[in-house]
Amino acid sequence: VVNGRLAADLRFFLPLITFLLFPISYSTWSITEKTALARIAILASAAACFGALAIAVFQYHWLGMRAEGGAGNAIVFATTTCLAVMLCLAGALSGIEKHWKLLVLAAMAGALAVVYSASRMIWVAMPMAGIAVLLVNRRRFTNASMARFAVIGVVVALVIAAIGSRVIMDRTDFLVSDWDALNANDDHSTALGLRVAMWEIGFAAVREMPIFGHGISASRALMKQGFHEQFGLSAGFSHFHNGFLTAMVEAGLLGALALASIFIVAAWNAARTLRLRVDPVERFGATMILVAVITYLTGGMAGILVGHDILDATLMVFL
Repeated sequence: VVNGRLAADLRFFLPLITFLLFPISYSTWSITEKTALARIAILASAAACFGALAIAVFQYHWLGMRAEGGAGNAIVFATTTCLAVMLCLAGALSGIEKHWKLLVLAAMAGALAVVYSASRMIWVAMPMAGIAVLLVNRRRFTNASMARFAVIGVVVALVIAAIGSRVIMDRTDFLVSDWDALNANDDHSTALGLRVAMWEIGFAAVREMPIFGHGISASRALMKQGFHEQFGLSAGFSHFHNGFLTAMVEAGLLGALALASIFIVAAWNAARTLRLRVDPVERFGATMILVAVITYLTGGMAGILVGHDILDATLMVFL
């Protein structure tokens, strides 16, 4: 309304309708027995991890493409699979689900599927979230047990890295090559170069309208114009590949603060529950919120944070 883009932006608000379904979904979950709900989520995540690996292997080895599942987007596939992995890991460590061996295998399968997705930021998010899950559940084990878990975790990580070494090496080579092209030749046509160009265009747009932003439709036009005028490229994207930068361009600092508040409040509530509660189901729920915050914020630094139907629905469920 303030920036005069309401009429043009209305159609872009449609993906956010997902969040309006929260009261309906929450009313259903709130009358379900909490332990049963947690076990359903854990076992469903285990099935999702095995399914994700099967699809990832088929897409990577048979179709010769990055694993993207049915999402049509490798980052979205990696994000949701990473969360499923953490659900399995937390379920195994919390004692809520007794079939811990199955959950460990499922977590390994899901982690390998994430590797096949070639989503580097989720590669970073996954060990961070895994460490958080281990720290939350550390009181259930002795120091010797924790040390043993740490060793097993390192071994499992090495095995997964060995199996996915081709993907890891390819993505690392691409990153190094893109970095060299950007520094040596100022080449912004690579994946890394396009992101750097988008960030430069985005921050310039924020400086023009810092409080309320340009609106969703105007920001897309600004991106196309910036690519053409500043970098001689005819590129265009639906977002700036940084969740908070996208929010600042589209809705200004107020929009970015509103977005940040969602994750700040969620992390605060999760930390408070973990500090004060001893019930394993409550702690499991708080752990999942913490994992979601870590995964979304890490992935959103170089990708999309909100505004995608699958990611929005998943975030709604976890929060």
